[in-house]
Amino acid sequence: MTAIDINYTTRRARVRWDERVTKLSAILEAIAAIGYRAHPYDVGRSEELAQKERKAALWRLFVAGFGMMQVMMYAIPVYLADGDMTPDIEQLMRWASLILTLPVMLYSAAPFFVSAWRDLKLRRVGMDVPVALGVGAAFAASVWATLIAAGEVYFDSVTMFVFFLLSGRYLEMMARQKAARSVETLARAIPAFATRLAAWPGSTDGERIAVAELRTGDAVQVRPGETVPADGFVLEGESAADESLLTGESRPVSKVAGDALIGGSVNTASPLVMRVERVGEATRVAAIQRLMERAAAEKPRLVEMADRVAGRFIIALLVLAVGAALAWWWIDASRALWIFVAVLVVSCPCALSLATPAALTVATGALAARGVLVTRGHAIEALARADRFIFDKTGTLTLGRMALVEVIPKRDDAARALALAAALERGSEHPIARALAAGAAGADGTGANAAMPVDGLRATTGAGVEGSIEGRVWRLGRPAFVGAMHGAALPADIETKVGAGDTVIALGNEEGWQAFFRLSDGLRPEAAGMASRLKAAGIRLSIFSGDLPAAAARVGAALGIADTRGGLSPEDKHAALRDLQEAGETVAMVGDGVNDAPVLAQAQVSIAMGGGADLARANADVVLLGNDLQALPEGLALARRTVRIVKQNLVWAFAYNFLAIPLAMAGWVTPWMAGIGMSASSLLVVLNALRLQRN
Repeated sequence: MTAIDINYTTRRARVRWDERVTKLSAILEAIAAIGYRAHPYDVGRSEELAQKERKAALWRLFVAGFGMMQVMMYAIPVYLADGDMTPDIEQLMRWASLILTLPVMLYSAAPFFVSAWRDLKLRRVGMDVPVALGVGAAFAASVWATLIAAGEVYFDSVTMFVFFLLSGRYLEMMARQKAARSVETLARAIPAFATRLAAWPGSTDGERIAVAELRTGDAVQVRPGETVPADGFVLEGESAADESLLTGESRPVSKVAGDALIGGSVNTASPLVMRVERVGEATRVAAIQRLMERAAAEKPRLVEMADRVAGRFIIALLVLAVGAALAWWWIDASRALWIFVAVLVVSCPCALSLATPAALTVATGALAARGVLVTRGHAIEALARADRFIFDKTGTLTLGRMALVEVIPKRDDAARALALAAALERGSEHPIARALAAGAAGADGTGANAAMPVDGLRATTGAGVEGSIEGRVWRLGRPAFVGAMHGAALPADIETKVGAGDTVIALGNEEGWQAFFRLSDGLRPEAAGMASRLKAAGIRLSIFSGDLPAAAARVGAALGIADTRGGLSPEDKHAALRDLQEAGETVAMVGDGVNDAPVLAQAQVSIAMGGGADLARANADVVLLGNDLQALPEGLALARRTVRIVKQNLVWAFAYNFLAIPLAMAGWVTPWMAGIGMSASSLLVVLNALRLQRN
């Protein structure tokens, strides 16, 4: 195998192998050898297995509960008789209890023994090892006492313990499946079939085909109530789309010709005809699903620490249980066994191991429902600790839909300057590039100018682009970048506009300035509210922008952000952020462009806008799916709640174990009481974590 990623939440593994070296059958055999069964991933199959798991767990719970009640019917008369029952009747009660306990041991408790045996074969000590030892020892001793008609039996404690433990694990399983369903829901978002209009626009006759057969450029009809089968844009019609599954936006988003459609969203009003742009693994829903799986597959630092502590704790627990049994063998041999069982059971570190992952798993799903997609395992913890948020300006605090306001030619006419600029920016997804392309298309409806061939095109991140057109080298970008080519001073009228904070892009060659383009970009309507809520939460705010200092300062003044720095290259941003970190600050960086990728990677927690560049999203720890900045303070508050709940769970788990172990060793806790305590402890941390799903 060349790579393997295991997602413990969804119980899925992504395996990459070289067929010339390894066969799939060999991989499946290796998985089977360590006690697991592997199936090719399929959404329907996954849900079928989850239902099968729930059904099997319920049956095991039913058998354990029924056995427990029946065994107690025979145990209670023996307890009430207090030694006055005749030996033959008492022995009959014991045999009846043994017969009723057998199904509980052979069927209900089987998973504990299977898991413990697998762990021991792999030379490790898992959480089921002390459980299996305790249950097995109590049952074996009870069987021996029944066979020789002497000594104590613990069939009632065994069945009760198994029932309570299975009850807790069933509820844990339901919580885990509920938390993991967010990934599965995304996988089911894309429909199986779509209506392709093969002869559109000449004919509206459609054919029903599998979504897997769709290709880029196909025209597809989406009726009201149907799910959009792929990413694309509207060709015809006017409607609204429910994108809540993907962006967290609860209100339908209006759609007209030219608007983008996201695969997995639902058409809510009128029929639409769309053109397919991305299908399969290239769609946005597939990218979101991969990011969610990556987050679940990575173990945060808190989880790794809890796992290490739990592993050492189990070894210490086994030593304490054996020590307590030996001590009681000298004090009162009749009590040694059940004290050994009680110590093993009462402090099994299930709650300790569940304390952190349960909260983080639930929090990840709750954040996704709010449009905040966690893509790295450590992101929630880092976000909760953040004390400074740094924002890029263009496309993050602003709408990112820059409009061309004015063309200022210096050597040639405006139309040719626009054509040169559009040719140089062809293929770029930057908001400025889109604005120039739109301006050029408006000036020349044929699009011929934008098709100018460009040779040797080279982009300088955060500065601009350079390329050869008609045998001459041109530069387009920041005035300083273009001016370095010819050394001419910035014209006075342009310098005035720059000083006023306008966004000005220059075009020139080695002979001098060719033209200037003035663009505008409005603030996001929710930006001011977001900034005030973050400041109220004690967060310090900064703006690091590659735009001109005056333009960045104007945005900072509008949002009440004092630390505003403009004219920064990606290297400058990276250095400034590192300075803040060295001063002891925990930094969250919010950006959307390719030039933000290095600084996103440097921050303790990086946040990318969902509509930004792919590279920024790939390097981010968190993605704002709906591009709604108000999700930031909501996500911060939920992350802080998550860390508080993790701490509560850990404090409870440690306090419970430190209290329960001495009580069990002192003989004050019976095995059935231990079963209730351990199950209740595990259930408590899961229920505490589920509180994060509440608004």
